[in-house]
Amino acid sequence: MPRASQRLPCYSIPRMGGALLHTLFDILAWLAAAAAVYWLSRQRLQFPAQSFALPYIAALVFGAGIGAYLFGSANLWLSGQSGIARSVEGALAGGIVAIELYKWSAGITMRTGARFALPLAIGIAIGRIGCYCAGLDDFTYGTPTALPWAHDFGDGIPRHPVQLYESAAMAVFAIVYVLTVVNRNAFAITNGFYLVLAYYGAQRFLWEFLKPYGTLIGPFTLFHLLSLSILLYAGVMLATAPEARPMHERAVA
Repeated sequence: MPRASQRLPCYSIPRMGGALLHTLFDILAWLAAAAAVYWLSRQRLQFPAQSFALPYIAALVFGAGIGAYLFGSANLWLSGQSGIARSVEGALAGGIVAIELYKWSAGITMRTGARFALPLAIGIAIGRIGCYCAGLDDFTYGTPTALPWAHDFGDGIPRHPVQLYESAAMAVFAIVYVLTVVNRNAFAITNGFYLVLAYYGAQRFLWEFLKPYGTLIGPFTLFHLLSLSILLYAGVMLATAPEARPMHERAVA
């Protein structure tokens, strides 16, 4: 089988080149997420002002940072490797916990996540391409496979490009979500954050079976359990969601 340098331009560059591409795609993901926020603001969807209050943002950043390193590093150690790692799913879970605690302490009962559905989906879709280009060092590659689209990340072993699976899955959600906004689908817009969480948790749960991570319970990894937790949280929030009203330039939570 051809080496990675012959098949995948991303891996024909030196190791530091892969790290640079990862960083560039991370920056691009943030810029695209910001562009999504701007686009939503042009759609006359009035989101709660409390969502951008300084304590809210501080709680979000702090929780996401703690979750990213806590779960990323824990998964690394459970997989028999040393070092410190970050996880986008860990950041998502940490941010959710931090925001819910902040809202509880501040007495905020409204749902404040609607504005983040599209930026989250687009950010993950683009960011995962950076993980793909980072290769083996990123530890987000898949298990060996004989499928025709298997990728050799440079060690001579064809593997599932799970980063691209996740990228494509989240891109599909982003496209569908944009269509719901254009068509003023009240339920999808009002509950978009919980829909993207449910979708992310479900697809991430499936891809975890294709990753070489250490298991915790039977065949399930730490991220399997985290995906189920996010899926459960989203399911509860969707099940208890208030009835969505028609979108006539009204506020959504």
